[in-house]
Amino acid sequence: MFTAENVDYMNRIVGNKLKKLRQANDMSQEAAANGLCMSQSAYARIERGESCSWASYINRICEFFQLTPEELVKDEEETITKNNDLIKENEMLSALLNVYREIIMIREGEILVLKAIIEDLKNNRAE
Repeated sequence: MFTAENVDYMNRIVGNKLKKLRQANDMSQEAAANGLCMSQSAYARIERGESCSWASYINRICEFFQLTPEELVKDEEETITKNNDLIKENEMLSALLNVYREIIMIREGEILVLKAIIEDLKNNRAE
């Protein structure tokens, strides 16, 4: 369900993304606005997260900055947080895997000792 809070959040995500894209392309707000066929003030409001009119321009924006609508609205901070969580989880699982490998090596050593004992017992019986 869309709430005013959700819309504001999305506006900020898109605005921040547009600002980063514009700066990465070494463009002024005026140049970006001209490329998108909108006024500089309208573009500035979108970039500041104060307007949801970006939705009307989504196709132009995506074409102009060469990205997909999904890339435009994706929250990079959330993605970074999820990636960091996955990295931590992966590190924990790697450590756990190393512990299990150590346990297996210990058990394999114990098995070799027990096999030697069994072999000695068989040889002692045969005598």
